[in-house]
Amino acid sequence: MKKGTKEKMLILTGNYGDGHIQVAQAIQDAMQIRFPHMEPVIIDFMEWVHPYMNHLSRNVYLQAVKTFPQVYGYLYQKTRRQNTLSYIIKTVFSTGIGRMMKLINEIQPAIVVCTFPLAAGVMSKLKSYGSIDIHTVTIITDHTDHSSWIYPYTDQYIVGSRSVRDSLIQLGVEETRIADTGIPIRPQFSQSIEREKTAKKYGLDPHMPTVLVMGGGCGMIGDGSSTIQKFDLLSQPVQFIIVCGHNEKLRMKLNESLKISKHRIYLTGYINYVHELMAISDIMITKPGGVTTFEAIAMELPMLLCKPIPGQEQDNAKFLVRSGVAIHAETSGDLTERLSELLDDAKLLQHMIENTKQFHPKESAFASLEVIFGTIAMNNRSSEIKICS
Repeated sequence: MKKGTKEKMLILTGNYGDGHIQVAQAIQDAMQIRFPHMEPVIIDFMEWVHPYMNHLSRNVYLQAVKTFPQVYGYLYQKTRRQNTLSYIIKTVFSTGIGRMMKLINEIQPAIVVCTFPLAAGVMSKLKSYGSIDIHTVTIITDHTDHSSWIYPYTDQYIVGSRSVRDSLIQLGVEETRIADTGIPIRPQFSQSIEREKTAKKYGLDPHMPTVLVMGGGCGMIGDGSSTIQKFDLLSQPVQFIIVCGHNEKLRMKLNESLKISKHRIYLTGYINYVHELMAISDIMITKPGGVTTFEAIAMELPMLLCKPIPGQEQDNAKFLVRSGVAIHAETSGDLTERLSELLDDAKLLQHMIENTKQFHPKESAFASLEVIFGTIAMNNRSSEIKICS
């Protein structure tokens, strides 16, 4: 390494849902604050390894999950544990060895961090061939376990909770290779934000009951427009902040259909100030993605979960409800009823806020970095021993 150049951390992620990328960004942001002597390099694994197929395969995946959720859920459950089917799927998808090796040679990282399971698979295969000797850390981005994340040559796992850690141990992962730091979230979700000043910044009433509706980066909860319109059945006026993500068609549709709503509406597309909107909200309605829900926990924001996709979202929902930080509306039809119950029950809302404090999420990105840097130190010691021997 040339004098004055920084050691690099290669972060492999994937744009199959926003969670993987958000965790990669959280690690990068935390590094720039706490460990500026190293340079994070974020690479979209699928875009790099399969540049001609990535866009198509991503769209096929997202449409399959949306159109055939029960089929996706069935396959997810069938491959939760290591078995013949999970082995076949891992073999089929752990391609791109040559492209990955080229990237490693170009970046020459001190360590590789994977926030996307297929990337962890290819790294493990390279290590099994003896092609590389770089420590690899995998960060699981949901509140659950699955065999798709588990590979024999992964040196360290970072998970969101003790329950996920215990599940990995049952899957055969050594306890010493698992750190339950919490899912890494961006530093802005650790900030103290003044509600009244921030609400006025967006033209909102800081004293009015406020509900944040999040549909994720690629869509919207429930049935979209019809679901939101049912909120007019609420007995009391409410201030709704509705984030449509990249779904511009839905945003325009809601902009028209909600003009006659009795509620106060703040409507937006994809944004980078979700932490401020969480800070001024009393309840968040969302699909149970791992990262978004952990951000809400950091902001001490009670959640109302709607229509989780079979698979990791259903696992996330069960975990969050069991932890007392969320309640689950079984269908979009009873969403309004459950929301009304929450708005009328200040004691329950306060209890849910208290339950968020058991997770200590505000330092999760920095705690994860401590684990990662500990792995780098371990790798350096191993290299020294090999040289001496």
